[in-house]
Amino acid sequence: MSLNLEQYVSEFSAQNINGEHLLQLDGSKLKALGITSSQDRAIIKKKLKEMKVSLEKARKVQEKMEKQREKLRKKEQEQLQRRSRKTDKCSSDATEGTNEQ
Repeated sequence: MSLNLEQYVSEFSAQNINGEHLLQLDGSKLKALGITSSQDRAIIKKKLKEMKVSLEKARKVQEKMEKQREKLRKKEQEQLQRRSRKTDKCSSDATEGTNEQ
């Protein structure tokens, strides 16, 4: 509808074309859906290409954020392990000092 191609909405709905299916459409599939105008197919294919590029960028950003979160989790875990070792060492040193007295 945002492309001013409302005349195809009913056919897309009748064929259960959802977002996932939409991204799989190419020129021949669009033609099979009844989009006989080459200009209309070109408009739709251009918009689909833009959408795919946007989705890919978003996916890459998501992956980057997940990697950063994982890196932070590892760093925090390493810090906790270091603190735990220091605490263990301090308690064992204190125990040894008590035993020597």
